[in-house]
Amino acid sequence: MVKKLSGETWKPFRFDGLQQMRNKYAISSNGRIAAYKKDVYEDGRILKGSITSGYNTLNIHAGGLSSTYYIHREVARLFLPKPPAKKKIVVHINHNRSDNRAKNLKWVTQEEAIAHQQKSPLRKAYKEVQQNRTTGLKLTIAQVRAMKNQLNNPKRKMTKKQIADKYGVSEMTLYRIQRGESWKKA
Repeated sequence: MVKKLSGETWKPFRFDGLQQMRNKYAISSNGRIAAYKKDVYEDGRILKGSITSGYNTLNIHAGGLSSTYYIHREVARLFLPKPPAKKKIVVHINHNRSDNRAKNLKWVTQEEAIAHQQKSPLRKAYKEVQQNRTTGLKLTIAQVRAMKNQLNNPKRKMTKKQIADKYGVSEMTLYRIQRGESWKKA
């Protein structure tokens, strides 16, 4: 038996190519999935599904066929207005992949999805960790500063190749450091 939640609506969920199913299925506007025989509230049971790359999924096996459905995409397909042809990606507005409520989803283009992902708190935290890491690097901050001083000295006696060899890096790395593409904070 499925408990009613305030403001939640259910819509039947049909699987393409899979007709011979023992149960009927429905998806709610809150991102819940239920299997039932007659009515969602009378004999329905909530399905847990699986997690694939952080997204809730439902794996269906019937008649020798199997399919995986991403819950957020199906909620968007059933509960959001039909998107324009170029908006094919569904994003979670609050960046929480397990929050599949219809009001937390929106259709976007590839470019909008990339821009949205860059604003993710997890992405920002990752960038911060990467900028401040000290282990696993070929150079220290002191070495990079010394290298920049040598490169910016108009009276230097060493070529860029010799400086790169001295610190055990490629010339390309040296150019990237000089242009500020690498080691911006040093």
